[in-house]
Amino acid sequence: MFRKVARIIITLFFLAGGISLGYALLKGGWLVTSNIVLRMSIIILPGIILGLLSYSIAPWFVAKGIRMTEWLERKLQRMPLNDLLGAAIGLIIGLIIASLLGSSLARLPFVGSYMTILCSILFGYLGLSIGHKKKDELFNIFNIFPKFGGKEKEKSVPAKFEPGRSYKLLDTSVIIDGRISDICKSGFVDGILVIPGFVLEELRHIADSSDSLKRNRGRRGLDILNKMRNELIARVQIYEKDFPEIQEVDSKLVKLAQVLGADIFTNDYNLNKVAELQGIRVLNINELANALKPVFLPGEEMVVQVIKDGKEFKQGIAYLDDGTMIVVESGKRYINQTIYVVVTSVLQTAAGRMIFAKPKYNDRRTLYEVDAIG
Repeated sequence: MFRKVARIIITLFFLAGGISLGYALLKGGWLVTSNIVLRMSIIILPGIILGLLSYSIAPWFVAKGIRMTEWLERKLQRMPLNDLLGAAIGLIIGLIIASLLGSSLARLPFVGSYMTILCSILFGYLGLSIGHKKKDELFNIFNIFPKFGGKEKEKSVPAKFEPGRSYKLLDTSVIIDGRISDICKSGFVDGILVIPGFVLEELRHIADSSDSLKRNRGRRGLDILNKMRNELIARVQIYEKDFPEIQEVDSKLVKLAQVLGADIFTNDYNLNKVAELQGIRVLNINELANALKPVFLPGEEMVVQVIKDGKEFKQGIAYLDDGTMIVVESGKRYINQTIYVVVTSVLQTAAGRMIFAKPKYNDRRTLYEVDAIG
């Protein structure tokens, strides 16, 4: 229905334009005749020709217009409200300046009308671009009015990020991991937690993935963010600005850390190394977890359950509650049993801590048999 109405409107527009053209030709003295039929033909014929031509190509114009409108709508929906308001205010200011300037330029001979149009296009674009880029400074103008100041202003305008403050950037891996939420609630992390908009976009793409595992990880990350936003309202902020010239998310994160003078929370090994090369402090959750694991010295005793056999001959493998692997010498025969072991050595690797131990008793006594004896 809409396409048909648009097609008729376009046809009528060109029909009226053709009739106006014929009338202008007749009045301009291009064709001088007193024949009323010929005069009417000169007026009507261009309208009929343009009307038929426009009726045939109108569907193409309508389809192009619809696609352009949909594309523009998608772009506007992705833009934050603050960006839209800043661009709109800048456009209005630019058009006002163009109108004031154009009224003076319109008096110029020959080019006056064209200069007015040129000013409207030029200042309109400049106002739109500057208003979008300088929206924060633009909104700060309203601080001079009491109505827009105080607490109401704090609620309506997003927090301004100032280099030098204590910011902690969260990357995708650490958000999906989830432990950052408990660490922040414990009070061991100070400063403001910053979630970049491009990290949110990456999480959204992961949550929309066709792969079920990726989709669940992405949704878990979004749930963690919502939880942190609700529990740590004053300390979690979204950074909307992007770096369009940079493609990779990790590179954008490093660039943002340099701009804000921020630290980066991550579990990504590659990002960890790249950020350190750039002089950025990296807070690795895995390194923190390893540092908090209990320390065992050679000669100490512990109780473990041997789960499986190891790679070497007669070795058994056990695990502590925190996931630390314990290699038990000659422990293969104790599989699925709980025994006393004595620590022989501790090895710290990039993947974590590994403990080597040997059974305290060599006569295959289990924990329960030892307790019964002693």
